[in-house]
Amino acid sequence: MTEWQKSNWRQKPRVQMPEYTDPTALNAVEEQLAKYPPLVFAGEARKLKAALGAAGRGEAFLLQGGDCAESFEQFSADAIRDTFKVMLQMAMVLTYGAKVPVVKVGRMAGQFAKPRSAPTEVLDGVELPSYRGDIINELAFTPQARIPDPRKMLQAYTQAAATLNLLRAFSTGGYADVHQVHQWTLGFTQGEETSKYREMAGRITDTLDFMKAAGVTGRQAHTLQSVDFYVSHESLLLEYEEALTRLDSTSDQWLAGSGHMIWIGDRTRQPDGAHVEFARGVINPVGLKCGPTTTAEDLKVLMNKLNPTNEEGKLTLIARFGAGKVADHLPRLIKAVQEEGANVTWVCDPMHGNTIKSATGYKTRPFNSVLGEVQDFFAVHNAEGTIPGGVHFEMTGLDVTECTGGVRAVTEEDLSDRYHTACDPRLNANQSLELAFLVAEELTKRRGQGAMTAVS
Repeated sequence: MTEWQKSNWRQKPRVQMPEYTDPTALNAVEEQLAKYPPLVFAGEARKLKAALGAAGRGEAFLLQGGDCAESFEQFSADAIRDTFKVMLQMAMVLTYGAKVPVVKVGRMAGQFAKPRSAPTEVLDGVELPSYRGDIINELAFTPQARIPDPRKMLQAYTQAAATLNLLRAFSTGGYADVHQVHQWTLGFTQGEETSKYREMAGRITDTLDFMKAAGVTGRQAHTLQSVDFYVSHESLLLEYEEALTRLDSTSDQWLAGSGHMIWIGDRTRQPDGAHVEFARGVINPVGLKCGPTTTAEDLKVLMNKLNPTNEEGKLTLIARFGAGKVADHLPRLIKAVQEEGANVTWVCDPMHGNTIKSATGYKTRPFNSVLGEVQDFFAVHNAEGTIPGGVHFEMTGLDVTECTGGVRAVTEEDLSDRYHTACDPRLNANQSLELAFLVAEELTKRRGQGAMTAVS
């Protein structure tokens, strides 16, 4: 790793990144960020890597979720709390279904930049540069707002630091107590339309009651009152990433100090590109989005670049194909992994391949398509004898109307009611929790199939 330097990416082809018009201002921001403390620490990244390694072996399960793109304007303690709360509920349900620990990773405290399908957009005959996330430019459709401003990186850092501070307090200060979390979940199942999930919630209640009767309370129950919660984001804006990269004094290795886990998107995974070059040199766990255009040959090159020592937990492959397309693509990528003997953790992103434009003009994602891709993902892994290691959702704890469907059905006509996302549609709190129940059913089913295989 000694030949790698955190600025090496600057010599590689770059895509999906802004061209700043004021290099002096950019340099000043980078120098300032380089003096700030890192947002995360090497020990935390190593702990997450070990947990992801367990997920790759089927001894844990990853739940990764949060905003498509964090917003400066919508930033609030309540929004952070509500998303954290829903993820805790989802994790409890998934833990019951999987019978293994659930690794909780938020798309939070750094998910400010977004790749775009086109460099410009047109509105009422006016063409302007695309909005690329609050860390780069602004959503308002004006020429001034769309100019990339490097000072926004400083605001992103401040918001990420505040978010992490609150998440750490929630994680260890009693808010994450398993009994309280379950009471919230019971509230979800009281509605007539959600009664079908009441049986599983009741079984969780019985389990908690048994633990209480067995004396797992008080100090003995510390592990039931706190959680490990990690943050992640797409490492898209490499000036920001480089400025927060630090040399870990205990291992003499480089840490991306911007988040515990970073990932490379489907649009920036060029084997000889800047984003791969940056990610290959840090000790953090790295995610790699794999879409329909990912070839087996490219995947083999990328696995060797991003995880040359074949370390467990280092590389998470995040599959995103679209409902009905998983069987067309995932088996060949699984075969490529097996041919290389690579250690990877397979995760399903059922969001990005299922975005459609509604009749009312809003981008949306049908709940049934999201669920369908998860079910396809499990079915392929079951057929291949490999391990589905987790799920990756764009979701929020807020009561938004951005994805259609779910038991409390959001229709296309409802989308305009509370459509607050700056980029992509997110599952709301009820849809997220419902999906957790349905994924838990898949995990329970898979566990039963594994037991039958062992007996036979």
